[in-house]
Order: sequence, then structure tokens, then C-alpha cells
Amino acid sequence: MLTEERQQKILQLLAQNNIVKLHELTNLLDASESTIRRDLQELENQKLLIRIHGGAKRAGQHIGFEADMQTKTKENVSAKQMIAKLAVTQIQKDDVIYLDAGSSTLELIPLLATGTSLKVVTNSVKHAAQLIDLNIDTIILGGAIKLSTNATLGNTSLKQLAEFNFNKAFLGINGIDLTAGYTTPDPEEAILKKVALQQAEEGFILADHSKFNQISFAKVAPLDAATILTDYCPEEHVELYREVKILEAKK
Repeated sequence: MLTEERQQKILQLLAQNNIVKLHELTNLLDASESTIRRDLQELENQKLLIRIHGGAKRAGQHIGFEADMQTKTKENVSAKQMIAKLAVTQIQKDDVIYLDAGSSTLELIPLLATGTSLKVVTNSVKHAAQLIDLNIDTIILGGAIKLSTNATLGNTSLKQLAEFNFNKAFLGINGIDLTAGYTTPDPEEAILKKVALQQAEEGFILADHSKFNQISFAKVAPLDAATILTDYCPEEHVELYREVKILEAKK
């Protein structure tokens, strides 16, 4: 394969996945690591990508960036609603569940029966308000409130969360990657998510198809720590994620 063809293929892969891994490129393009490294360097010099440890990311993408809640609630709405319908089938009568702050888990709340026997713990002011409107037994974690996501964070939240046990934990996520696992931009939110999974008998990650092969700044947990609930796993990723427990929503 000519250099120009190989570099064009790298850019096409970046356009699809936002991040590419060095070892994946060597396999896909049948080239040596040194050759791929030179390609990445040349493309970075042209400001077409940004090299990161073990690969590259699309130029302009910020691993630490996180949209605010108002923006998130407008993105991939139908996919999130499909995932929420799948998530509610995992909940049993009298369960004690943890609902993570986020737009995907927010879609789950209207599907819960009014006055249900559930007990719900959440770190979201917005989630707590909607749960209370449904007359659902609710505990909100204390702590500082992150205004952009309405989430409570910090040591107070973490200490309180560590005292609880759950039948199920439902979490949103920003990135799903075979090597990096589950990741999110905010380290404080990452710690809360990690502890919630540890305190739950079963953990579920609510993530639409766009979250696959994405990496954010802070690691939450390895992929085997939870079951992924998604609208669908993109066809090009099915083989990559074949050993990960994934449940897809039915249209």
C-alpha cells in the first residue's frame, strides 16, 4: 500500500472512531509500527490528527471535554429511550438501585412505576427531583454540585455512597474501549461510578452506539465490570467486542 493510501485510510478510521490505536493500525494496514509511527507524525505535522500514547486522536477532539446536561439531553434521544426501555426490564420489584447522573439514565426515570416499591439512590439533583415527583423512595448523595451536569461530587458523596449496597447500578459513560475500559472526562465522577459498580450485585452501562471505541480522560472500570445496554453495537466493532457482555435494544 502506498504511503498516501495508507495515510488516507488512517484519516478515514479516525473519522469513524475518533481514536485509533497503533497496534490496530499495524494489523489493519499490514504495516510495521515504525511505518505507522512515521505516518502519524506526518499527519500530525499537517495538523490532521493529534498523536497520543499508543495511537492518535482526531484533531480538535478533547479527551477531557464534557458537554453540559442541556446539550446531552438533546443528543441521540431516540437511542437513549430505546436503551432505557431495555434497562427497565432488568429491574425487579423491591430492588435497591443506583442511578448515576446523566442523560441516558434520566430517560429511565419516566418508565418507573409511580409509587413503586423501589428504593433509588442517585448523585443527580435533576434525577432526584423527577423520582420524587413519581413518589419513589429516593436518597440523593450529598456533596458539591457540578453545575454543568447537576451531579453531586466530592468526598462527602463518595463516603456516603460507600456505605450503601445495591441490587443494580445503572451508569452513563462517555467512552467504551477494549484497552481503556469505561472512561469519563471528570476524575471525581469516575471515582463515584467505580464505587457504585463495586457496591452493586449487578452493574449496567447505558451507552448508545457512538460511545464504542471512544476514550475519555479518567478510567472508571474494565469492561467486564458491567453489562453494556445499548441501542446497537456498530457492525465494525462486533468482532472486537465479542467477549464483552452486551445487550442490544430491540427496535
